[in-house]
Amino acid sequence: MEKSSTQQQPQIVKYVEASHSGIESVTLSRNAIGYLLRGTKYVYYGDRRYRISRGDIFYMGVGHHYVEHFPEEGYPFEQIVFYYTPSCLQHILSHLNISYGVHFSNSHSCDWCRFHNHVAMPAWNAAKSFFGNTNSYLREEVFQHDETAENIKMTELIYLIMSHDDCCMKSKLMSNIDIARGNFEQVVYDHMFKDVSIEQLSGICNRSLTSFKKEFKRRFSMPPHKWFIRHRLMHSRLLLISTSMSVSEIGNECAFPNTSHFIKLFKKEFLITPSAYRSKYMAENGSKNLSCTDVREVDELKVMGV
Repeated sequence: MEKSSTQQQPQIVKYVEASHSGIESVTLSRNAIGYLLRGTKYVYYGDRRYRISRGDIFYMGVGHHYVEHFPEEGYPFEQIVFYYTPSCLQHILSHLNISYGVHFSNSHSCDWCRFHNHVAMPAWNAAKSFFGNTNSYLREEVFQHDETAENIKMTELIYLIMSHDDCCMKSKLMSNIDIARGNFEQVVYDHMFKDVSIEQLSGICNRSLTSFKKEFKRRFSMPPHKWFIRHRLMHSRLLLISTSMSVSEIGNECAFPNTSHFIKLFKKEFLITPSAYRSKYMAENGSKNLSCTDVREVDELKVMGV
């Protein structure tokens, strides 16, 4: 999904998909802001999916995501995505402040911002116009290779979001400003499914174990050991109902090499064994494929604090 680019340089990509291809696993090394031109996008979290509809603007942070794209009847799925690093965002905000005296603030905070790595909301009129113009530019082959043009469009997008009313989208951008934060969280997400110790992670982040645990709890609102187990178990639950992998294979995939220990943790978290959970889901839904329309769905939080 994400294309290679220089660390500092933002990148704009338009995706067009003529057919539904099921759930896709996407790992982002940079943050992404996107806009849905056509179709419906779903982001999966555990065994729930969250809808992003045509005309919505969305944010997806660094890390691992499961997404699914549905074309509209007679038309392909289309989205425009801007990729950027925290340092790129900091550079843009500094430029706006120094050149134009613009200073941004945000007072919005909610549980969705704190505990989810994606947000979405209906685009306001200025944002709709911006993405419509960007879509026109992307039809020009010259624009697609013009770093100056991409920088200008990225600056315009950041200004539009940061000058908008306080909301989850704005909160996510504000949280990206600290470059160290981006690096810290990227290390965490990069190692989510690797069999590494908390001590090893603290070393990778150049922090003492005490400092790492304190910073981790500040960012993720729970201790690292508990956070890793919970997210790995949620990932395993998704694999149980979307693949034919065995319980032991899923345990290995989710950094639980000891199958007995994996089953014990799963039952403690969900009050049911992995095999029983899979059987229960299949009995209720009649399919192993999570892309079926019967999966439990939670409407995307459209207002997101607006």
